[in-house]
Amino acid sequence: MFEELSDRLQSIFRKLRGYGRLGEKDVSAGLREIRVALLEADVHYRIVKDFVSSIEEKAIGTEVLHTMSPADTLLKIVYENLTELLGGSRAQLTLPSREPIISLVGLQGSGKTTTACKLALRYKNNRPLLVPCDLKRPAAFEQLQILAERAGLEFFGERHSPIERLCSEAIKHAASSRNGLIILDTAGRLHIDDELMNELVMIKQMGKATTLLVADGTTGQDAVRIAQEFDERVGLEGIILTKLDGDARGGAALSMRRTTGKPILFVGTGEKLEDLEDFYPGRMANRILGMGDIQSLAEKVEGAYDAEEEERRLRNGELTFDDFLKQLRALKKVGPLENLLKLLPRMPKGQSFPEAFDPKALTKVEAMIHSMTKAERANPRIIDGSRRKRIARGSGTSVADVNRLLQQFELAKRFMKQVGKKGQKFSIFE
Repeated sequence: MFEELSDRLQSIFRKLRGYGRLGEKDVSAGLREIRVALLEADVHYRIVKDFVSSIEEKAIGTEVLHTMSPADTLLKIVYENLTELLGGSRAQLTLPSREPIISLVGLQGSGKTTTACKLALRYKNNRPLLVPCDLKRPAAFEQLQILAERAGLEFFGERHSPIERLCSEAIKHAASSRNGLIILDTAGRLHIDDELMNELVMIKQMGKATTLLVADGTTGQDAVRIAQEFDERVGLEGIILTKLDGDARGGAALSMRRTTGKPILFVGTGEKLEDLEDFYPGRMANRILGMGDIQSLAEKVEGAYDAEEEERRLRNGELTFDDFLKQLRALKKVGPLENLLKLLPRMPKGQSFPEAFDPKALTKVEAMIHSMTKAERANPRIIDGSRRKRIARGSGTSVADVNRLLQQFELAKRFMKQVGKKGQKFSIFE
């Protein structure tokens, strides 16, 4: 998501940097290109007009034209306005202290059922109870039940009960079972109708539920219209944007906060139940402008890698290939390397990441380590010429690849010994 917009914006700023000093005509031309890029990304034209006007007020004048690096100053202004457009600061979901209920609403196909489980996993310490309130869609009941069982989450459902009775019984069950949160997976339709809205209003009023819209990020401006209508008729407290790993142009994410006045709380970034992230406007603005999201990357890695004992050993220079393998596995837990690379600053078109960041290169490293014996992993010094040939054959690589790996391993080992003497932390992730 945002790739086309990101490429366009990066291209605009590269061109502006080439001028060195900017005149009013250069800035105006750059802003015109930004306007076109946003419109093509499916951002609402009124929002684009206000956004560009706000930048223009700051850009045309001493703030940009008389600075040492005008293109970078303009980039900073665009970043600040983009962050503000996305919501300014991170908004957190606040729930009532007594009997909190979350009602997920949205059209059919927006990803409500999967999002219900993702949200329940995030609040697992609250002992959430998942309740299927979509009694019309075929297999909706079973889908939520299967996902809940797979994730080890609590589930309550009565297949043929009227919605009002089901919600009432779920509240009683949660009280007796001491569930600290109820998550309702409500019905959806292919379009908005009065029957659906009346049902959602009744659910909201029954349990005084916090209502969150699950919106498909790939539906563009239609998602914004849907959000406005749900808010007017049911009342929303926030938005969860799904399918940000898809091919959406990004206009919905950029428009939704401004048009509804409701914060985007979470974003779905993949199909796994762990793929639900907090929404940080500033970090998203960084991604859109191609500056990466190092904070999110650090949090992902930190969550997957527990290295207290290993750190002590590495500091003493006791590195083995088993340690390398352990860290590679920890990296895999975070998700596909391709997704992690999206959080790094984007390379200009025509350039690629160095070999160290190539997913194929890491796969080759893992294959070579797997082809080693236990003794070879523990003590690589015993790997002679014949062993290198065997490792290369077993991993589908060449002897030159194995030689390169062993050289890099020895360099890393020496480096860590030096780092360890200074008492610094070290990981292949840093």
